[in-house]
This record gives sequence, C-alpha cells and structure tokens, in this order.
Amino acid sequence: MTLHVGLGTFRPVKEERVEDHIMHSEWYSVSEEAAAAIRAAKAEGRRVISVGTTSCRTLESMAARYGEICACSGNTDIFLYPGCEFRCIDGLITNFHLPESTLIMLVAAFCGYENTMHAYKTAVEQEYRFFSFGDAMLIL
Repeated sequence: MTLHVGLGTFRPVKEERVEDHIMHSEWYSVSEEAAAAIRAAKAEGRRVISVGTTSCRTLESMAARYGEICACSGNTDIFLYPGCEFRCIDGLITNFHLPESTLIMLVAAFCGYENTMHAYKTAVEQEYRFFSFGDAMLIL
C-alpha cells in the first residue's frame, strides 16, 4: 500500500470551524495482495492496525468510497476529525503530532478528544519526542 504524502498533511488547520478546512489531495495505490490480507483479517474478526496516519487515511478513504478494501489506486482528500466514523481500522500506531494539525485531529477522531489530550499531557510531562521522527503510540 502506498500513499504519496504531500506537504498539506502538515499544514495547520486555521479555519474557525474544522469542517471548513480544505484537505489536500494525495495519490494512493493498494495491491490485490494487501487488499486481500485486510479483507481476510476483517472477515476473521482480527484487528486491522494502521501503521501511520497515511495508511489510516488510505484505508479509511477506500472504505468510505467502496464500502470495502479493494485493489485500486486514485486520489484521496479525506479529512478525519472528531465526529468522523472509522470503517476499516481497529488500531493505530502513530507519532505524537503538532497541535492544530490534521494529524492530531485524526488521532482525536479515532481515540477521542479527552484520551488524546491525556496522552499528549503525559507525553509532554515525560519529555517524549514529538513530530515525524519522535516517539510513537499504539492506540487500540
């Protein structure tokens, strides 16, 4: 699975209403082998754990568009923020992201705003490293 990440991923949300933020478009591709493995995991009741927000965006975009994970390629501009429904992933491994970023909003959408703020408070207190090359968390 591939998603070509653009700089827009890291652009802070400046709009008063988060719903007014325009998400950039990024190209993705999912092979039949990857799609079949994900469909099998779901069918068998196993968890699908996304490694990174980019993988999450790809999978959730496909699930929203096609109702399942299938081999395909295209562009996505999906913006996942609190209140959005997740249709594919059951867990997420990701870094600690910048405030006001679409990435921290995705995390808050997945695990809840209060849980996200608690995790970030702990990360600051424990001096975790933030951003793309920092510490990571597993969210189940």
